Amino acid sequence: MDMFDNILTGYLEQTCDTEPTLLQRINRETYLKETAPHMLSGHYQGRLLAFLSKLVSPTKILEVGTFTGYATLCLAEGLATTGEIHTIDNNVELEDRVREYFALSDFNDSIHYHIGDATAIIPTIAGPFDLVFIDADKKNNGTYYELALEKSRPGGLILIDNVLWKGKVVAAANDNQTQQIAALNHQLANDERIDKLILPIRDGLFLLRKR
Repeated sequence: MDMFDNILTGYLEQTCDTEPTLLQRINRETYLKETAPHMLSGHYQGRLLAFLSKLVSPTKILEVGTFTGYATLCLAEGLATTGEIHTIDNNVELEDRVREYFALSDFNDSIHYHIGDATAIIPTIAGPFDLVFIDADKKNNGTYYELALEKSRPGGLILIDNVLWKGKVVAAANDNQTQQIAALNHQLANDERIDKLILPIRDGLFLLRKR
């Protein structure tokens, strides 16, 4: 979901770095083959993820929600020389295609792709994490956040996607998912363990820094 109109979105994409060729392919094929292609981070947000990762220069990244691997490859761009990224998803049907994309990238040896329940897998991955990106089922975001925070180093960055939820978090929407997202946003805003800031790009990206 993109809260900007198409004209502004196009301008933002024209004034940031070019979308790499492999990511262009993933973008195109995701829109051709998937029923919910809007779940893809896309050109502009992908360049933001890559930019933040390059600033952090992480040795260890955790991603919850792989989808078609687009954001995974963006985040991997900033990895330190010996760095690694652990990405978790529960969609077995996408596994072969995603592994093919990873194999075509420069980061295949640095990517650890886990299929299964993230709440069970995260505790098995050795920390500390320097960078975390949470973009999976929204009802479990609070659990993913707590597990990630526990394993993040001081100064580590945690990103949570879709926190503005099509603008519904400031409307009178009373559906369960909107209430869950708004409740977590309120919780994070009052969490003294982190520095926090929402970037109003696409569907809202929460930036959290562990103190």
